[in-house]
Amino acid sequence: MSRTENVVAVILGGGAGSRLFPLTQERSKPAVPLGGKYRLIDVPVSNCINSNILHIFVLTQYNSASLNRHISRTYRFSSFSTGFVEILAAEQTRERPDWFQGTADAVRQILPHLRSWNVKTLVILSGDHLYRMDYRNFLERHSSTNADVTISVIPANPTDAGGFGLLKTDRDGRIVEFKEKPKGDALESMRVDTTAFGLSSEEAERRPYLASMGIYIFDYPKLIELLNADESAVDFGGEIIPAAIQNHNVQAFLFNDYWEDIGTIRAFYQANLDLASPLPKFNFFDAESPIYTRSRYLPPSKLHSCDIDNSMVSEGCIMNGVYARNSIIGLRSRLDIGVRVEDSIVMGSDLFESIDEIRDNLGTNTPHIGIGANSVIKKAIIDKDVRIGRDVRLVNSTGIETFDATDGSYFIREGIIIVPKGGRIEDGTVI
Repeated sequence: MSRTENVVAVILGGGAGSRLFPLTQERSKPAVPLGGKYRLIDVPVSNCINSNILHIFVLTQYNSASLNRHISRTYRFSSFSTGFVEILAAEQTRERPDWFQGTADAVRQILPHLRSWNVKTLVILSGDHLYRMDYRNFLERHSSTNADVTISVIPANPTDAGGFGLLKTDRDGRIVEFKEKPKGDALESMRVDTTAFGLSSEEAERRPYLASMGIYIFDYPKLIELLNADESAVDFGGEIIPAAIQNHNVQAFLFNDYWEDIGTIRAFYQANLDLASPLPKFNFFDAESPIYTRSRYLPPSKLHSCDIDNSMVSEGCIMNGVYARNSIIGLRSRLDIGVRVEDSIVMGSDLFESIDEIRDNLGTNTPHIGIGANSVIKKAIIDKDVRIGRDVRLVNSTGIETFDATDGSYFIREGIIIVPKGGRIEDGTVI
């Protein structure tokens, strides 16, 4: 029997995504653009497809319209396949009048939608992580240990460990203790010898903790048992997993490769810019395990008299006399002569403006969608469909850490300037 037979994946779309605001002002976390042409949701969905897991539900309840649109336009399986990627938005019923209250409650509420799929194994994933994993190895570990629950873990250093759920295992990899984001002495008590998981002595000394990646495999009947045992338990990490360790076979699966939780502005910014480096930690150029996204059939980008290095340029861009360093230039970006972009993410636009529309904008002093002549963009995230005028300087020269413009035209988070989707910055503005 195939290891992926009777396996269903559930991707948790996350809550309101407040840590990624204002990128989540009008969209859910999984719909946030990534790497110039992808969206965050494409990563776990592609991992599933590459692992031959083709029954995929995506759970969401906040700003789900753009995510719905992306899923419906992108993931269309053959009519000879039973595969699907389907959005399950939070819904109120007579039995459950509340929205999703947490990760476990979200899964509990969608169980009726799984009844017809003869589920034996449920894979629960997060929608805001950047990594490449063959889930078949994860499933093999779950099957070979006859586990009720298997948690994917990653070795962590002391600096990062306090921000995760940490666990300890016995010699066979069975989890015997779990603590959610411990501090102080509680953190020290969770140190383990990670050489038992194949790390070298030097690497084990540097990363002496096992951190939960927040992705799980459940034996489906055991999951229902755990969810029904305490209906007040709404979270996997804080409640369901600690309870399961007491009476069930809960195993660890070690993942020792690149993995990044990109649920914050800083993590999102750094992970994106790393994609443009000569040797990125996450490689989109992997023909054996591609990351899928929507096919847009855009024309090749046109670059005239440009000086671009350590950057990624997506399809459909028009760039004239542009200087760019360590940056991501997204779909349909239009950058005029003299523009300088450094250490920034320009997400591009959803539509092309016609020549007539651009000409009409000139008559009203409205900047076209894109970045106007002689503007300078440094350490910034420019969301989609933004209009930036001429001679604009977005450089945060005074080093402000946090700021919200009263008119909502821009925000600063951790020193990074963010212009939200559809924003407008007038000619000559200096930030």
